[in-house]
Amino acid sequence: MTNTVAVVFTPSGLRGEFALGTPLLEAARQLGVDIDSVCGGRGLCGRCQILCTTGSFPKHGIESRANHLSSFSITEKRFSERKTPLINGRRLSCHTLIEGPLVIDVPAESQVHRQVIRKAAETRDIALDPDIHLYYIEIAPDDMENGKSELARVLEALEHDWQIRDLRVDSSICLTIAEHLRRGNRTLTTAVWSDNQQPAQLIATWPGLLEDIYGLAIDVGSTTIALHLTNLHTGEVTASTGCMNPQIRFGEDLMSRVSYVMMQPEGAADMTRVVREAINKLINEAVAEVGISSQQIVSMVIAGNTIMHHLLLGYDAAPLGVAPFTLATAEPINMPARDIGLAINPGGRMYIPPCIAGHVGADTTSVILSEQPYQGDAISLIIDIGTNAEIVLGNATKLLACSSPTGPAFEGAQISCGQRAAPGAIERVRIDADTLHVRYKVIGSNLWSDEPGFEESIAGHGVTGVCGSGIIEAVAEMYLTGILSTDGVIGGHMMDRTPRVHAHNRTYAFLLADRESPIIVTQNDVRQIQLAKAALYAGVKLLMDRYPTDSVDEIRIAGAFGSNVDAKYAMVLGLIPDCPLDKVSSVGNAATTGARMALLSRKSRAEIENIAKQVDKIETAVAPDFQEYFITAMAIPHKTDPFQHLFKIVTRPTPASTDDSTDGQPRRRRRSKRS
Repeated sequence: MTNTVAVVFTPSGLRGEFALGTPLLEAARQLGVDIDSVCGGRGLCGRCQILCTTGSFPKHGIESRANHLSSFSITEKRFSERKTPLINGRRLSCHTLIEGPLVIDVPAESQVHRQVIRKAAETRDIALDPDIHLYYIEIAPDDMENGKSELARVLEALEHDWQIRDLRVDSSICLTIAEHLRRGNRTLTTAVWSDNQQPAQLIATWPGLLEDIYGLAIDVGSTTIALHLTNLHTGEVTASTGCMNPQIRFGEDLMSRVSYVMMQPEGAADMTRVVREAINKLINEAVAEVGISSQQIVSMVIAGNTIMHHLLLGYDAAPLGVAPFTLATAEPINMPARDIGLAINPGGRMYIPPCIAGHVGADTTSVILSEQPYQGDAISLIIDIGTNAEIVLGNATKLLACSSPTGPAFEGAQISCGQRAAPGAIERVRIDADTLHVRYKVIGSNLWSDEPGFEESIAGHGVTGVCGSGIIEAVAEMYLTGILSTDGVIGGHMMDRTPRVHAHNRTYAFLLADRESPIIVTQNDVRQIQLAKAALYAGVKLLMDRYPTDSVDEIRIAGAFGSNVDAKYAMVLGLIPDCPLDKVSSVGNAATTGARMALLSRKSRAEIENIAKQVDKIETAVAPDFQEYFITAMAIPHKTDPFQHLFKIVTRPTPASTDDSTDGQPRRRRRSKRS
């Protein structure tokens, strides 16, 4: 056997010649193999586990054998006793020596940049590379001859053990460094932040060995706030929680909150305060669920529309209420979270992706990052529906974006029997075309209303109202069965066919559920849905004109609402443009997914910052064609667009001949003229 032998690391395929007795971790680092370690090769963290692949490998000219590794070391035995036993041939690469030719497999969980956040639709992986990493160090006691500050000794240890130089130091470090060294018996775990644009910075320390730190992906919506506590080592979401945005009491939709600020400038501080308090409350809930300290949270990424963005940061949101809708800044935000009072580690960082335009915010850039329409040739339409609908259209050639003021109708607000999605809310509706019999499903039960056991299944909550997906299906089914005209008028002539249609406040209404408190759809409810869907569709048409294109290849509906809406009924209503239904999909909370990607990957941050600069933006409020598109989109599904794909699978209703007035008011008996 020669003094050097060949070692191949998989899956990277990197190969080198190494002297006998070289630790595998050292060999891996010399080759640039992606292998993790926090403790610096001391055998404490266990992250550098490898597996010897045995057999003959003619391609590499190697006979790899288990006995080509040094025998099980004392350090490995202690690790197995102290923590998790090393099983299935696993070894600690830091304490395993090379004693012959080897093929070494580095498992995914031992890789620093392992793949996380798989997007099934595109089979896409995101490489784990957060902007904060842990480094364990041991500090010798100070002495009289070489007196140095504790901070200086920490920086020396980081340079000696990890080759990390020229570190800046967060101001919070000196408050705790002496205590942490004492509690850790002169050992520390340090967190170093680096975003590839600014000098690296020491932001946190903990006594002894700390193996897991966490980050937060937060979506601050106008209606709800969603928070996901994420392990920065594994990429795993360990806790998810959310709440209503407490700013709702200042106004249900975005423009009402801006109006509040404009009329009562002191109210801006209140809206800023309550949203920060809500986030801190969610942080406390998440850490309590997982059983960690908030001191272990060192990073957070926040997505939100421009008004939420400004109110969270304490910027003046009033200019967003009037043209030209000027942002205080569209640049990405990267700052200590403590600067706005968010209760994570004092040195923890907060990142907010860039905004695109006055009403196209960091939530839209997060959606773009998640769905990556700029990677393909297909013309994609991505819609994130809330009180404002964020709309993105394009492909690798061009990307366009806008925001449309849909209002809160799709969330059950402004609907007579509307409510948010909660147990008891009708979420699915079917109307028999012949009998006009209605059956429905409610959240909290898997049964339809006409199935045996339904009443027992809803005993805990009953039928309390109709949520966004339910009202969409109800209106669409009313249209398909002829109860509703293409202009959105509930036909009084249908009273001859069903008692469910009845006079209501000088118009007509439809009885959806005959309960103790009846659930009805009124003419005003239909109008609210028409107004919301027309605003969204008009925004889509503006983008299609600007691209230009007459059709889209695929539609992706994002957000919690998008996860529940049925694509067929959304198209029947005219909420989305015509497209083959198999090309319409729900992509979940894409803004949160994008925030997680930015949390876990510096490359993703750089990618979206670059893409955001290339997006063409349209302000719908001042676009000259918006009103025309809005008016034609009021019809169901549309006044002029033919919806050829839709009506290949759905029968277009035949307009009834009636003498009902076009505004839905009950017909009056006519007097005969006297001769």
